[in-house]
Amino acid sequence: MTGAVIGMQGEIRTIGVIGAGQMGSGIAHVAALAGFEVLLNDISEERIQSGLATINGNMARQVQKGALEEAARQAALGRVTAAPLMENLAQCDLVIEAATENEEVKRKIFAQLTRNLKSDAILASNTSSISITRLGAATDRPEQFIGIHFMNPVPVMQLVEIIRGIATDDTTYARAKAFCDRLGKTVTMSEDFPAFIVNRILLPMINEAIYTLYEGVGTVEAIDTAMRLGANHPMGPLQLADFIGLDTCLSIMQVLHDGLSDSKYRPCPLLVKYVEAGWLGRKTKRGFYDYRGEKPVPTR
Repeated sequence: MTGAVIGMQGEIRTIGVIGAGQMGSGIAHVAALAGFEVLLNDISEERIQSGLATINGNMARQVQKGALEEAARQAALGRVTAAPLMENLAQCDLVIEAATENEEVKRKIFAQLTRNLKSDAILASNTSSISITRLGAATDRPEQFIGIHFMNPVPVMQLVEIIRGIATDDTTYARAKAFCDRLGKTVTMSEDFPAFIVNRILLPMINEAIYTLYEGVGTVEAIDTAMRLGANHPMGPLQLADFIGLDTCLSIMQVLHDGLSDSKYRPCPLLVKYVEAGWLGRKTKRGFYDYRGEKPVPTR
């Protein structure tokens, strides 16, 4: 497997991923399996090593399930390298930012990155809701800036949303799509409106489930059971919110509310309260469920 995607500006061979958390490690995982060289960056060596350990563990599980050969796992792991400095990404053909869902943080990353990046490299954001046009305008290459939004968990989920900013050129779109095709993903094209397609539909549903809890219509357990068995969803909306991260859910609802100025997108006060408490879901061991025991227990 060559791991090269050919475009008018040359081949995409080396991928930079900024952010070694759940999303970034997942993107690095699928890119390495597809044959790309991957450089993984984060704000500390410790976070990068944690991301590499996650990739190793997830690939090992794929081997156990028979979904991946051990030789392919070893080869893929050999293609992922720690890149603690932005300068390490200088020769990347494509860099995907997968940092926290905060526009100011992303802008700072792009300002630092573009000083080091070669002129024909594509810059992408894995943002789940923030304007690609606005983020692109903050860089030195809005024509070569695009949204490549992976779903979580990246190795399992089939979909990638590609979002063009107003300045994104056709070559950048073609190269980004070819990259996603190489990963074996299915691509949907979204216009650059707040939260794009999936989260524009999904997050208001989750927010409504939280309102249903807030107003006492049902308990956590009742709401999740109702949606699992009544709407045939694989997991309940409150369980899903905990999986996504309540801080991320709140950020996306705020982007929708601010960007579309419609009261139907107002974040539920209970969601705000949980985030203020630091109960962000699975990653902090408490959200709508408490994950500190043997099995999750509803917190309301």
